[in-house]
Amino acid sequence: MPLSQRTIPIALLIFAVGGTNAAIAQSDDGDDLPDAVTLTGTVRDFLGRDQQGGHDDFQWQPKKANGYGAYGHYIDVCADELDEDGKPVFNSQGRRVTRQWKDGNGNEIMRPRSYMLGMDGDSLGAAESSGLAVHDAEGFAQWFRDVPGVNLSSSLPITLHREPGTNKYVFDDKQDPMFSGLGGFFPINNELFGNYNNTGKNFHFTFELATEFVYDADAEQEFRFIGDDDVWVFIDGRLVIDLGGVHGAMDQTILLDRLSWLEDGETYTLHFFFAERHTTQSNFRVETTLQLRDIRVPTVSGLYD
Repeated sequence: MPLSQRTIPIALLIFAVGGTNAAIAQSDDGDDLPDAVTLTGTVRDFLGRDQQGGHDDFQWQPKKANGYGAYGHYIDVCADELDEDGKPVFNSQGRRVTRQWKDGNGNEIMRPRSYMLGMDGDSLGAAESSGLAVHDAEGFAQWFRDVPGVNLSSSLPITLHREPGTNKYVFDDKQDPMFSGLGGFFPINNELFGNYNNTGKNFHFTFELATEFVYDADAEQEFRFIGDDDVWVFIDGRLVIDLGGVHGAMDQTILLDRLSWLEDGETYTLHFFFAERHTTQSNFRVETTLQLRDIRVPTVSGLYD
């Protein structure tokens, strides 16, 4: 994420990059809940496009509709549904947002979809007609898959801690003991392909989590992400957070009550996909009142021969 770049209350899950200044809705004191939840995902390391064997989408400055380079929030890179492997599907090269969609509380939300309910106070955003945040389907398909010669992978656990007296769980790279001294969310410094040039940090990686939760129709469950760069969240295989592009810390929220097909007491998947694609920052924050749990153990590539 470049240095120059930068939700509706219900029980809240938030993945956030960068700082956050918005409060999360909390429905009870959470005294009967575990103090922490650990989720294990897969991190994949890439080389920047300016390095030998690098990937075109990493260390890339997106372009807006007029062809000029422009960091920022780009939407519609992903299709609305995951593929049969549970991976995002390339939809377009992206469109740069010029005005954010918001709910009645001023929280930024995803562009409306036919499968999501509108609510009183929602305001329309706007985006350009085209752009170039991601190059093509072939390259995008490599982001969240192990591809020999293109990326290297390893497992990565993150621990969400419950805030005392609440049912809200938080992961924040600025507070987490593993990351707080690193100056950001840098889980693979000095590992896999190693650090980028003379930055002292390993930029250019993706991270994915496959989790599940039980929907509680009375709990006002919510999910929010704040950070950079690209983030996509899918619930029950459908896109609910769309924060594509190379940008500074940004946020977006989904109120689960907008998802009319969810049934009380049923278990649903939540897939989270993150990409850090550009210097000079990497930030990551998660807050949630959902009780998430892993649904599969990640397989990783390590170093290829």
